Amino acid sequence: MDLRHILATNLRRIRHEKGISQEQLAYEAEVDRAHVSKIERGLTQVGIEIIGKFVDVLQVEPAEFFQLPPKRVRKK
Repeated sequence: MDLRHILATNLRRIRHEKGISQEQLAYEAEVDRAHVSKIERGLTQVGIEIIGKFVDVLQVEPAEFFQLPPKRVRKK
């Protein structure tokens, strides 16, 4: 998994945990909603400035965006 997809997975997870929609995150971070969508799908590169905006809106440490997601356990 590359960093772009790790960031995408964590951004989506954190946003859901905080109960914030893509639209709300985009508005509060002053980022286009379509760009947020592309970031969450791992389709685009993300600048440090935008990560900083997400940190401020979501009130998390920047490192949380780059932690490896836990491995999923498949049910038998």
